[in-house]
Amino acid sequence: MSGRPKLKSGKRSKKIDARFTDDEYELIAKLEKQFGISKTEIIRMRVLNDAEKIVVNAKELFKYLDSIGAEMGRAGNNINQLAKHANTLKLKNALSPSVVTEFNGLLEDYIGIQQTLEAALRKIVRAMGK
Repeated sequence: MSGRPKLKSGKRSKKIDARFTDDEYELIAKLEKQFGISKTEIIRMRVLNDAEKIVVNAKELFKYLDSIGAEMGRAGNNINQLAKHANTLKLKNALSPSVVTEFNGLLEDYIGIQQTLEAALRKIVRAMGK
């Protein structure tokens, strides 16, 4: 008995049409020959294997990244101003050790947030590259 193999579950009754450029189509045809499976199955496997991944709206992402970058720049500028003011007070022997301790704690928090943000951005960039 020949023909299409039986589905494990469900019936495929929905159809999606897609158009490809000549280059895209040639790539899919090459994969079809290379792997010995139909173009439809190649596309189905590729789409459904990545179905759980989040699709990112790049325009929105870059808008938020610009906003975050600007905010990080302002925070960095504020830190520099505070450090300059602290150095001025230190030269006058007017800098309280408790202020230095509090500043160092806040700076550590800021650095931690910055590192977390950098790690999250690396994950996003890696996910977009796949």
